[in-house]
Amino acid sequence: MSTSLAPQTFDLEAAHRGPSSIPFSRLVAVEWIKATDTRAARWLLALVALSTAAVTLVPVVSPTGFEQTHAGYLRVAAFGLTILLPVVTLLLFTGEWSQRSVMTTFTQEPRRIRVVNAKLAVSLLLGTGGAVFGGMLATAGLVVASASGRALEADLSVGVVVSYLVFVLLNVLAAVALGAVLQHSGAAIAASFALPASVALLGKASTLVSEWIDMSTPWNWVLENDWGGHLPQITVSVLFWVVAPLAAGIIRTTRRDVG
Repeated sequence: MSTSLAPQTFDLEAAHRGPSSIPFSRLVAVEWIKATDTRAARWLLALVALSTAAVTLVPVVSPTGFEQTHAGYLRVAAFGLTILLPVVTLLLFTGEWSQRSVMTTFTQEPRRIRVVNAKLAVSLLLGTGGAVFGGMLATAGLVVASASGRALEADLSVGVVVSYLVFVLLNVLAAVALGAVLQHSGAAIAASFALPASVALLGKASTLVSEWIDMSTPWNWVLENDWGGHLPQITVSVLFWVVAPLAAGIIRTTRRDVG
């Protein structure tokens, strides 16, 4: 008795494609878990919430020292957010290098730029979520202030809200850029506080530094929705603090030996 076998076909195109890649949405989900679902991350996010709430409470209890306007309360919330929220996103780019787990990540997804893009996406999501949370706290502060009989100027506009969001995201991306370049948690956290302070000191001696490089003056123009006449200075500052170091960090990440 003879047995006939059906001819086997070979999909040459599939062979060239290789194994199917990990969906980008899954990479983002994994990076989100890394950023939020550890004990250290949860404590840090709780500190972000508490520090932002504490700062937002200041204009409520000290009305004479702060603008009693809707936009003013939103700006205070922005400053509260940018104390610790950037550290959360910074650690997303440095944690795996410091903990020596980056080899596992790049073994599972050898195309490193996709991992970097997923981390950037999560950083922007965290920044946007933080901005929404800060806006809610600012609204709560306004409600409390209004309930006390205080007169508040309603000066919110789409431009003010967009500028507030851009300010928060710029601070997040500046920290991300430092993390991507330095790839060491301790050094990056120290640099995220020391470098802006050092440049701000230089700015006191030089108008060129204070208006074109120091992030405090140009980015405060962003927060105050004061773009007119300041767009060149804001652009140069963003290039200095975000674009250039982030590009260098991406190049370093894609080329660094993980062995």
